[in-house]
Amino acid sequence: MELIGYMDSPFVRRVAVSAKLLGLPFKHRELSIFRDFEEFRAINPLVKVPTFVCDDGQVLVDSTLIIDYLESVAGKSLMPSSGSDRTRALNIIGIAIVAMEKVAQLIYETKQRPEEVQYQPWIDRLQKQLSGALDLLEDCVGEGSGWFFGDELSQADLTVAIAWRFVQHILSGEISPDRYQGLVVFSERAERLPEFKACPLS
Repeated sequence: MELIGYMDSPFVRRVAVSAKLLGLPFKHRELSIFRDFEEFRAINPLVKVPTFVCDDGQVLVDSTLIIDYLESVAGKSLMPSSGSDRTRALNIIGIAIVAMEKVAQLIYETKQRPEEVQYQPWIDRLQKQLSGALDLLEDCVGEGSGWFFGDELSQADLTVAIAWRFVQHILSGEISPDRYQGLVVFSERAERLPEFKACPLS
């Protein structure tokens, strides 16, 4: 199995940490959708990260779908099995993914588009959506001193931790950690785990 993409993508990193927690070995190949476009396109015409090549050669995209596949291979899940805990996990993961998506959209709008054609009302909208997502995640983690569902790290925990690390990596001068102290504590606890250290943000 091969995971393609840089760990500065939270979606790539989410897959990598999930595989580590599931005990699944994989190869990691660093290709950029910008710098290595044609090389990437030869593997996956969609040129999308993460791209995941299965042992039988089938190619998967979208971190949530890849993680679903990994769990089927591992025969275990990082999600609560049923009931209100599972619904809560889905809710938290959805919010964290929105936060990651809004940061990615801000990157495309402000770094890839020429300044003279950037649309400020759209940038303002993305920033409001990101702030809303982070406020909700801060409420979810509280003081940040525990995991969501007991002692074991869940998919909700790792996705939130990765989302916050990504936000701070990209927008450290714009999003004050003082406003999100619970997320700071929560993410720092996760980043100390061996599975996270094995997949550092590149």
